[in-house]
Amino acid sequence: QVQLVESGGGLVQPGGSLRLSCAASGFTFRNYYMSWYRQAPGKERELVAGISRGGTTNYADSVKGRFTISRDNAKNTVYLQMNSLKPEDTAVYNCHARVLNFEWGQGTQVTVSS
Repeated sequence: QVQLVESGGGLVQPGGSLRLSCAASGFTFRNYYMSWYRQAPGKERELVAGISRGGTTNYADSVKGRFTISRDNAKNTVYLQMNSLKPEDTAVYNCHARVLNFEWGQGTQVTVSS
């Protein structure tokens, strides 16, 4: 079965940084498009960033220039480096894989507050 385990979230002050990790198993990781989504209280889940198996990246306008998505196929892991964090970035962050039997995991909480 497909399993995605997110980690690296926490409480940071505005302007701070966090690096999220998503450890993948149950599929041939290097062949699939991977992405990060987030959901804040009372809001729809939104796409934050995505990366193809060839390394092409895409970002939401709200995070462009601040966040960087990357992948390490040898470690079956996708990362999200988040810099210059803002209170509006507060959300639960989940990893996503374009597989037919995908299910959302628990995610990791990011809270940006003074």
